Amino acid sequence: MYIDHVIFGTADLDHAADGLLTRFGLASVPGGTHPGWGTGNRIVPLGRSYVEILGVVDPEVASRSSLGTYLQRQVADGDKLIGWCLATPDLDGTAARLALNVTDGSRELPNGEILRWRLAGLTEAMSSGYLPFFITWDVPAQLHPARMDAAHRVEPLEIAAVAVSGDISKLSAWLGGSRLPDWVNADDGPRGLQSVTITIRSSSGGPQAITLS
Repeated sequence: MYIDHVIFGTADLDHAADGLLTRFGLASVPGGTHPGWGTGNRIVPLGRSYVEILGVVDPEVASRSSLGTYLQRQVADGDKLIGWCLATPDLDGTAARLALNVTDGSRELPNGEILRWRLAGLTEAMSSGYLPFFITWDVPAQLHPARMDAAHRVEPLEIAAVAVSGDISKLSAWLGGSRLPDWVNADDGPRGLQSVTITIRSSSGGPQAITLS
């Protein structure tokens, strides 16, 4: 498994996108809308992973969906990181191990094309505040959101790590190991995704870390 994407919740997609570009030099591109959820997104592509800027685009529909209402609650006091997602080649096996339901998802791109995926653990992740959910994409590799073209002012390399607070033993079990992967930093503080470390190429050619929190 690896980090597929992290979710940055916002009350205003364009404002949040401008903020990431101004603060970090990370550009975003229009993502699309989520039918039945009342949400939409912008994508900050990072090669293999990405930052999803998620906002409510239809309040009425969002008020009837679990993701929409969760997002509205989370950003009531301001924009922030609200979730993270791991890609797995064995979604069904992961779901069976954790007794999770697998659901289908889709998003319509601005050009009308439909992206499709399968998820497990989204409801449980939202309820916990710190556990990741799991995804497998039903798209050609070149259509993965992380591969989109964006006019970054820096050269992003990858999402290197996440920092979360919560029940460390439960998180370890959730990920299927006796200890956490090196790219997960965890403590027993207030539950939530605290920060995301993204590496970019520095002017000298080596990696440089920036932190989104």
